[in-house]
Amino acid sequence: MSTVSEVRITTQENDMEVELPASANSRKHFSVPIRRKSCIVKEMEKMKNKREEKRAQNSERRIKRAQEYDNSFPNWEFARMIKEFRATLDCHPLTLTDPIEEHRICVCVRKRPLNKQELTKKEIDVISVPSKCLLFVHEPKLKVDLTKYLENQAFCFDFAFDETASNEVVYRFTARPLVHTIFQGGKATCFAYGQTGSGKTYTMGGDLSGKAQNASKGIYAMASRDVFLLKNQPRYRNLGLEVYVTFFEIYNGKLFDLLNKKAKLRVLEDGKQQVQVVGLQEHLVNCADDVIKMLDMGSACRTSGQTFANSNSSRSHACFQILLRAKGRVHGKFSLVDLAGNERGADTSSADRQTRMEGAEINKSLLALKECIRALGQNKAHTPFRESKLTQVLRDSFIGENSRTCMIAMISPGISSCEYTLNTLRYADRVKELSPHSGPSGEQPTEMETEEMEASSNGALIADDFSKEEEELSSQMSSFNEAMTQIRELEERAMEELKEIVQQGPGWLELSEMTEQPDYDLETFVNKAESALAQQTRHFSALQDVIKALRLAMQLEEQASKQISSKKRPQ
Repeated sequence: MSTVSEVRITTQENDMEVELPASANSRKHFSVPIRRKSCIVKEMEKMKNKREEKRAQNSERRIKRAQEYDNSFPNWEFARMIKEFRATLDCHPLTLTDPIEEHRICVCVRKRPLNKQELTKKEIDVISVPSKCLLFVHEPKLKVDLTKYLENQAFCFDFAFDETASNEVVYRFTARPLVHTIFQGGKATCFAYGQTGSGKTYTMGGDLSGKAQNASKGIYAMASRDVFLLKNQPRYRNLGLEVYVTFFEIYNGKLFDLLNKKAKLRVLEDGKQQVQVVGLQEHLVNCADDVIKMLDMGSACRTSGQTFANSNSSRSHACFQILLRAKGRVHGKFSLVDLAGNERGADTSSADRQTRMEGAEINKSLLALKECIRALGQNKAHTPFRESKLTQVLRDSFIGENSRTCMIAMISPGISSCEYTLNTLRYADRVKELSPHSGPSGEQPTEMETEEMEASSNGALIADDFSKEEEELSSQMSSFNEAMTQIRELEERAMEELKEIVQQGPGWLELSEMTEQPDYDLETFVNKAESALAQQTRHFSALQDVIKALRLAMQLEEQASKQISSKKRPQ
């Protein structure tokens, strides 16, 4: 039998050779090489197909979402995620039938509705209030790969009011329980705190229409009405109580009487270490209508200015006090404080010096206020009330067993205000140190991503860079605050020296009149002139030294402000 030599066939697809036996009839054997795909190539093709399918599915999902939401609407993707998150919440908002709880320190939060400006910009609402004490902030975030997601941070307070709550509802759960305290001989304080434009003045003072204010619908007036109702009850009628009111503002660390043509006031301590506001007028009132007239008069005088969020923003702390006096002695005091808008220190760096000084003073007083309230709540032996004029004036509200405080944190719901809203909530959270979870903080982040993608490790590196920048900024902020404190002290010294010089004015006029007398005594004239010149020279020299030091402090403040501004400016 003859054999046929093997035939090798090479292909371009593969180098593998396969021997194929010939048919039985021919009994000829051929070695025919054939190519076939490896397992790795097949797996790669499967992965490629899966990737394309997933992309197609994501594309279809995005098209469907775009049909459900107006994709020309800014931040529509975040709006969709917030809507999906809210669908998972079990909502039980606060109602008038809920019981009023007694707290020595009550910390509440009120969310206002979106205003006309935010609606015009088509801003989305990033605040959810599912229950009477719980609140969520849906903070928009971007990953390193530009994936959008939400960080839903939870905060827990004594009461949480949504945008539908009226001033009457807020008053019922916040300031109204405090009215009974002053009839029992105690001191009560109610603060409205929050970002500029968040509704503090609306809550405390009443409805705003331009610059005009309907004071009858604010907490000031509601508290006054309840004071007169309780005063006429049989159990308090025999005490012989009289109701007085005062209304003053604290602007740039200085006090002004809003019911006395904004007369400047002085804060001093007497021999018993009691803080006295020298020159503050107390006005006797006989009914709630008298109080409303006083409120209208004082509100018209309050200092305001234009800020990043509000064209008519209150730049001072307004303090309205209701005093109960029995035979001339203070029986109880209710202080209702509309705080100035909380400005971050970095925001004040790009403005003029006056605005920077306003912001620095506001930040300083708010920090001191927080520490005083915490000291009150924790029954600490020391209360740092001397750290600011605000806490110094309200000292008696923080000392004593029968002292109660309520803070209403006002927040704006718009996405552009999210950072400031979080700052407000963190401040309020630290005042009482409440937490909705077992963790150390009142915040509990939850992520909702647009697509399932792994976070990049570059995020940690970026966070480290941010922390270094924050440390540098903190150091510069410390220098800025030190310079600002020095300016305040030197300004006070300069005013004192100037007053001394002005007080010498009548003495010079007297000398001038003496010389017009035909028989004036020359010796007396010379002696008086020498004495007056010595005093004036001493005061002028002191004033000159203070002005030089003040100029240097102003230069240091401006330099620190520029450094902060350059750090905050995007590279």
